[in-house]
Amino acid sequence: MTSPALTTDPLRRIQQALQSAPDLDGWLIYDFRGLNPHAATLLGLGEAFLTRRYFVWVPRTGRPALLHHRIEGGNWRRLLSGADVDFMPYSAHTELDARLAELVGGKTVAMEYSPQAAVPYVSYVDAGTMERVRGVGATVVTSADLLQGFLAWSEDDLAAHLRAVDVLMRAKDLAFEAIHQGLQVGTPVTELGVQAVITREIEAAGMVSGHPVNVSFGVNAADSHYEPGGELNATLQPGQCVLIDLWAQEPGRPFGDVTWVGHAGEPGEEYRQAWTAVAAARDAALMLLRERSASGTLEGWEVDCAARQIIDDAGLGEHFTHRLGHSLGVQIHGAGSNLDDLETHDTRKLLPGLSVTIEPGVYPAERGYGIRSEVDVLLTASGPRLTTPVQAAPFVLGQAGESWAAVRARGLGEPE
Repeated sequence: MTSPALTTDPLRRIQQALQSAPDLDGWLIYDFRGLNPHAATLLGLGEAFLTRRYFVWVPRTGRPALLHHRIEGGNWRRLLSGADVDFMPYSAHTELDARLAELVGGKTVAMEYSPQAAVPYVSYVDAGTMERVRGVGATVVTSADLLQGFLAWSEDDLAAHLRAVDVLMRAKDLAFEAIHQGLQVGTPVTELGVQAVITREIEAAGMVSGHPVNVSFGVNAADSHYEPGGELNATLQPGQCVLIDLWAQEPGRPFGDVTWVGHAGEPGEEYRQAWTAVAAARDAALMLLRERSASGTLEGWEVDCAARQIIDDAGLGEHFTHRLGHSLGVQIHGAGSNLDDLETHDTRKLLPGLSVTIEPGVYPAERGYGIRSEVDVLLTASGPRLTTPVQAAPFVLGQAGESWAAVRARGLGEPE
């Protein structure tokens, strides 16, 4: 595949981003054979075929420079055709170090590094390269928040995401309707059968999921990343819970990602109380985003804490075994700030233009059920924008004489 030529625009964007970081002298972007996926994205390199390590130095002010191996000089000059950049070739490792010292010695530089690898989504520069850069006298800090400025959604991204959400809502309704009607007439309802309903709707819309969506019954719902297939294909029994986690995207555009739940017949008090805690945690996270996200100072871990406290107070904390939510983008688990103070302590800012999921859940496997409620939120300069509907109550499925329309309305909190 022919690699697209890099214009000056990526470098200009990087310098513009650096204007908001007065404590930095610049951004040192490093890669070797794709180990740092952010490098190609930041520089607009596409699928360039490069076999030697390189450094791109983008100072906060002044002319950028490329430190590259001599044998790839021709390739780089094609990639950087028209770019306002100094070419600095090297051959020997000693020459590499001398050039590197010339560029960043005594300077404070951002790199794709995270102290203690606390945020693995930005921790791509290997330890040896960090030693090399520090060895020439540079002070290295994380580029975590700088990177987020390059993940902001465009208006076209938002429109594509909303189209994906519409498809997911139709697929979700068709799936739960099939479960409801199957229970009513006594037809066996299987996880793979319901999954097929969802898959057909997503594919008919020209969208993709990447891998099969999650439909789980009973104790299977206590596995938060359960995926039916092969021998994993439970048949729904009266009294069991239903959890459906589904996602889709237009190729190359941001995902929609939601989770909805139901129950085969009226759930017991324990399940209802667990749902109440999960929904309250979700709503507490939304409230904190409404109160503080527009300020640009709210960090991902803080939202996790606010929601987790609700579930802890309900006595279910040990069963909330994953982070509150993840960055959402062209990859379903995006590279931006996560709502996380469990798996990591994510101190990245929740910045306008980014999107996150909010998806608290509890999974008491010994009690035979799992519950999660997941919504998508786009952060804007005026506050969070919910881009998905919010489930008000679990769908009570299979009751004799109940229409799906009535079941759906109660689940959405709508008047019948």
